[in-house]
Amino acid sequence: MQYFVTGGTGFIGRFLIPELLKRGGIVYLLVREASFAKLDELRHRWQADEEQLIGVAGDITEAHLGMSGADRAMLKGQIDHFFHLAALYDMEAPESIQQKVNVFGTREAMSVATQLRARCFHHVSSIAVAGLYRGTFREDMLDEATGLNNPYLKTKHDAERSVRSECEIPWRIYRPGIVVGHSVTGEIDKIDGPYYSFKLIQKIRNVLPPWFPTVGLEGGRLNLVPVDYVVKAMDVIAHQPGEDGKCFHLTDPDPYRLGEILNLFCEAGHAPRMGLRVDARLLDFIPPLVRQTLAKTPPLQRFRRLLLEELGIPEHILAFLRYPTRFDNREAERVLQGTGIEVPRLPTYAATLWDYWERHLDPDLFRDQTLSGAVTNKRCLVTGGTSGIGLATATKLVEAGATTLIVARTQGDVDRVVSDLRLLDKGPVQGYVADLSDEASTQALIAALIQDHGGVDILINNAGRSIRRSIVLSLERPHDFERTMQLNYFGSLRLIIGFLPGMLERQFGQIINISTMGVQTYAPRFAAYVASKAALDAFSRCAGAEFADDHIVFTTVNMPLVRTPMITPTQLYNHLPALSPDAAADLIMDAILKKPRRVATRLGVTAQVLQAISPRLSEMIMATGFRMFSDSSAASGASNPAESPDNMMLSAFLRGLHW
Repeated sequence: MQYFVTGGTGFIGRFLIPELLKRGGIVYLLVREASFAKLDELRHRWQADEEQLIGVAGDITEAHLGMSGADRAMLKGQIDHFFHLAALYDMEAPESIQQKVNVFGTREAMSVATQLRARCFHHVSSIAVAGLYRGTFREDMLDEATGLNNPYLKTKHDAERSVRSECEIPWRIYRPGIVVGHSVTGEIDKIDGPYYSFKLIQKIRNVLPPWFPTVGLEGGRLNLVPVDYVVKAMDVIAHQPGEDGKCFHLTDPDPYRLGEILNLFCEAGHAPRMGLRVDARLLDFIPPLVRQTLAKTPPLQRFRRLLLEELGIPEHILAFLRYPTRFDNREAERVLQGTGIEVPRLPTYAATLWDYWERHLDPDLFRDQTLSGAVTNKRCLVTGGTSGIGLATATKLVEAGATTLIVARTQGDVDRVVSDLRLLDKGPVQGYVADLSDEASTQALIAALIQDHGGVDILINNAGRSIRRSIVLSLERPHDFERTMQLNYFGSLRLIIGFLPGMLERQFGQIINISTMGVQTYAPRFAAYVASKAALDAFSRCAGAEFADDHIVFTTVNMPLVRTPMITPTQLYNHLPALSPDAAADLIMDAILKKPRRVATRLGVTAQVLQAISPRLSEMIMATGFRMFSDSSAASGASNPAESPDNMMLSAFLRGLHW
């Protein structure tokens, strides 16, 4: 048995050819001249020798597939089965290119198959030929297709029509569903279809615990089939006698709805499942004219574009969220009956698909994930850089090769730290002395940094003052609130405003504000501290929206309790679980690498959600903690009682919370 295959190096072809080779046949593979060097690699993959797998130079976009007359003459009368797999699957490619590859290429493939006197022409089509047909699309249907507005859908439809009406030799057509990875290995070559949701699922997993219910979307039934089922079914059907002139749907007879699919992948990725799914068909209650008018308004178009860019989802995917088509596959089932070949159920291999994507296709794997790549040649300013979180952050930046600028109030501390950091012999370091709670001192610092370095690229507002004192003990101390606000809010704000003009001019910058988990939990005894950080958080959220188009990112880091000199006056904290400064600095490095709008712990996010859905319960929890713990001796003037085992247990359970 001898085979000729176009598109054999594509996704389906890489799995079909081994099935053909198992039959002991010879496979002629159409390969571009420049790709001949890959043949040895393919032979090794498929465990074939040069006599089993033979390359034929050509190109499907050229007349006669770009094959030489000598090759066509040599193969004339030698080919039993001509498999045409080559196609362009890119729903955003220009229509002219899609026409050239999908339609012209198919016609040239039929022409060559006829010249070679192949026994049968096998055309791999797609369920895309149905367009957005409402109802059940049968294997004998084609002209009934609707909604062929996308060039990919139209060209696949036109290519199949050409086979049905123009092919001069016996033919068979195969329409696979949405082909996903191998059900055993998970292997796939590109992100497509349901894979576009994986990044969003991963992001949700990183901020919410698996048990946390979420609200999601319900849509139409998406017909997913693994590639191993598709190629095995094609191989069997192609070699069954008496099936010429027929079309076969290689589809799932009982496909899952969009919401069910997303939940299966949420479970596979250890992300929270969608406890409530809103059906997209609810949009049908809005009159079409109103929907179309709203969709064309510039604000909504811009919002949709930005949201899709953030999630990495192409716009054409939206048309398939409410996919209306079901597929009858009785012809394929009839031929496959008794062969043991059937579509595996998605729950049995969803985890395999997820695992392969996360190990091989996650876009983050192909980005420079090194801190060095993110900060080399970048000017990074760290306030409060001589101790605690600031010192640990500055050290990591220097080791990564950044131009590290630190600022603190004491000249001796600045000189000592700069000297130590320069011993690392990595990135350049320079120190500055300033009191950020003083406007004149802060303005002098900004002017010096602009003069010496031309500004900064990454500003890390780490310097801060914390006061742990219940409000009843602060009634005669309004200055506690004023001095905390002066440093934590106004000090950071002055730096942001001072460096923003340079960032705007360069169209690049990141401002990282070190906030507190207390802003998410509303920790008692920290009213002054939390209020000052909440003000900075609110400013950053407003500014983030204003400067999003200028490529300036505002990131808030809601730190849990960190063991730094700032917490040493509170003896209670000596016994509570807390992050090390190095671990806290890692959160800041992660913020530089990923540029999120917020970095927070799962406990902080959970507390924030609880506050939103049940503020009374959230208040009760914090009130309980307030009564269990006492003010420090510095705040109350009285000695502290020893903390009870109950207190320690609560602290361990709510790790990182300020009490």
